[in-house]
Amino acid sequence: MNKIIKTIATVGALALCGCGQSNAEKQKEKCMNHDTCVIELNNGVKMPAFGLGTYQLSEESGEAYNAVLTALQNGYRHIDTAHAYRNEHSVGRAIKDSGIPRDQIWVTSKLWQNEYGKGNTAASIDRMLNRLGLEYVDLVYFHQPVGNYIEGWKELEEVVKSGKVRAIGISNFDASDEIFNSLVESATIKPQIMQIECHPYAQRKHWQEMLKKNNIAQESWFPLGGRDSKGEILRDPVLNEIGAAHGKTAAQVIIRWHIQESFSVIPGTSNPEHIKENIDVFDFELSDEEMAKIRALDKEARYFNMSYEDQVKWFTQWNPED
Repeated sequence: MNKIIKTIATVGALALCGCGQSNAEKQKEKCMNHDTCVIELNNGVKMPAFGLGTYQLSEESGEAYNAVLTALQNGYRHIDTAHAYRNEHSVGRAIKDSGIPRDQIWVTSKLWQNEYGKGNTAASIDRMLNRLGLEYVDLVYFHQPVGNYIEGWKELEEVVKSGKVRAIGISNFDASDEIFNSLVESATIKPQIMQIECHPYAQRKHWQEMLKKNNIAQESWFPLGGRDSKGEILRDPVLNEIGAAHGKTAAQVIIRWHIQESFSVIPGTSNPEHIKENIDVFDFELSDEEMAKIRALDKEARYFNMSYEDQVKWFTQWNPED
C-alpha cells in the first residue's frame, strides 16, 4: 500500500483497457485495491482516486498536521490542500515526518484569485512549494473562477513546462457553462480535472456530461455532504440499507459510489476513526442495482449555494497570507 506512485505506473494497460465496459465498470474493476485505484488524466499522469481533503483543518491547533500524518500512516497517498486553507505548512511537515518517499504521495494545492496572471502565477507556485517544503506539486487548481483566470492559466501552462507542476485543473468553475467554456476554449493545455461539490443528493449530471465531453476528470468535494449538511446524507435510509448489506457504514457506501462512478473523492476529516473508516472501501463493490438506487437519490440539492455575484464579491475582498 505504501508504493502507490511506483505501482500505478505498471497498471496503465488496465486503466486503458476498453474491454467493452463503461467507465464506471472499469473503475469498479480496477478499484478493488487501493494501490491500483487511479484515474488517468488527459495528460497521461495517473492520480490516486481516493484521498484526504484538508478544508477547515486548522494549522494553529495541530489539527491539519495530525490528520495528514494519521492518514498517511493508514495508507492514504493523496492529500488535497490549498493556499486559502492556510494549512500547507502542516501538510508539508506531515509528509516529511511520515517517512514516506515523496514520489509515493500525490499532493494537490490551489492558487487563490489574487495569484492569477499579471506575472504573479509562477512566483505564486514558488511560494506554494516553499510553504509545502516540496520541490514540485502534483496538481495545482485555480481555486475560484474570479480574477484574471484566462491570463493566469496561460502563465500556469508555462509553469507546467518547468516541471514544478505535474497536472493543472480548475475548482468551482461550475458557476455557468459560459465561465467553464471561457477557460477551456482558450486553453492550450486543457484542464486535466475539475473539482466540484458532488454527493448523492447533488450528482451534477450536467457537469458529468460536460467533463466527459472535454475529457476532463471529476473530483468531488463535500463528497459526504460536508459540515453544512449536518450529516443529512449519512442518515439516508437507502444508503444505510445498502451499507448494512455489506457490513459498511453509509459514509463508506457513498465513497465507494464516487469511486465506481470514476470520480476522484477526497473526504475531509480530522477524526482518526473516520480517517481509518473512509479508506476501508476497497474490499467490497456495489452492484449495478445498488448503484442505480444511489443515482435515484439525486435531487441536485447542493449545500453550498452562494450566488456567483456574491462569490466574486467575497473572494476578491479576502486574500490568504503566506
